[in-house]
Amino acid sequence: MSPAAHSHVLNLVAYEPGKPVEELAREMGLDPSEIVKLASNENPLGPSPKALEAMRQTLERSHFYPDGGAWALRNAIAEKLGLARDNVILGNGSNEIIEFLGHAFLSPGDEVVTAGHAFAVYSLMAQLFGATTVEVPDPAFTHDLDAMLEAITPRTRQVFIANPNNPTGTMVGQEAIDRFMARVPDHVVVVFDEAYFEFLDNAPDVIRYIREDRNVVVMRTFSKIQGLANLRIGYGLAPARLASVLQKTRQPFNANGIAQAGALAGLLDEDHMRRTKELTDEGRALLESEFTAMGLEFVPSVANFVLLRVGNGDAVFQALLKRGVIVRAMRSYKLPEWIRVSVGTMEQNHRFLEELKSLQAQGMIAEATRPE
Repeated sequence: MSPAAHSHVLNLVAYEPGKPVEELAREMGLDPSEIVKLASNENPLGPSPKALEAMRQTLERSHFYPDGGAWALRNAIAEKLGLARDNVILGNGSNEIIEFLGHAFLSPGDEVVTAGHAFAVYSLMAQLFGATTVEVPDPAFTHDLDAMLEAITPRTRQVFIANPNNPTGTMVGQEAIDRFMARVPDHVVVVFDEAYFEFLDNAPDVIRYIREDRNVVVMRTFSKIQGLANLRIGYGLAPARLASVLQKTRQPFNANGIAQAGALAGLLDEDHMRRTKELTDEGRALLESEFTAMGLEFVPSVANFVLLRVGNGDAVFQALLKRGVIVRAMRSYKLPEWIRVSVGTMEQNHRFLEELKSLQAQGMIAEATRPE
């Protein structure tokens, strides 16, 4: 007889990532070099050259275990942000920080509060630990922090605030955050997911709450502006008392040495991050301008992607796949009429727009309407 698994695990629907280039090439018989992937909010410039060199050097030491405490990288992160090493915990991607939070603070019957259209992993991780996700409506696809505050009950253990939010590309400002933090109960851990923080021009300061020893965890990643998504490395920031608890939940050597070396070099390469942001700003402006000219509805974004209403998201997604362009269908986010497109190089952006206009000419794209 098979052992009995937890029902909340058996009922869990696995996260669906963006379609890999290699998979599409196999399925469609396409040349991988001719495929444009704008599905997973990756850095089209790739990693920093300095990160690549650091990783090459570390490859020669692959027979050694990595520094389990990640002394150099945690120190560098702390120094850059004006914190202490004890405030920093590394994850196998920032997703693993979400898992650490579940191990540390969630039990069956607990509640996790999120926005209605927030990153899917928050809900998946809550379910993994038997907790219930309370989804709060987000007017104009933006977190309603006042409503999220009202959704907190004595059973609430965590509130997730993605800023900017994936998949909508919207953000909440300092005033709304401060108003929320002034009233949030002490039994709740507030998690700010800042995976796209480096793309912001006027970023709110939530690290101040860590310095104030509040129940706050800030998550960031090397997958986006750093271009190190393949390495799976991210980090969490928290008061030392919380970070020490999270440290107890992680596996030894959860951040491999090659990833640590690449992340450290990339963290210090301000020029590469600046060039990535400039490319993103230019590409996002192009996409939004063209969407407007085409009469298409989109959500104005501050991140490196744009949410676009096309009518039948699945059909447009499939049609673009056949043309060698990968975007992200949004049905799994309860947005079946939408797709999400990442900002690529200008050449990639123009290729996507060319194919999108062709589909519009064929009548596959919906007329614009205003979001609810």
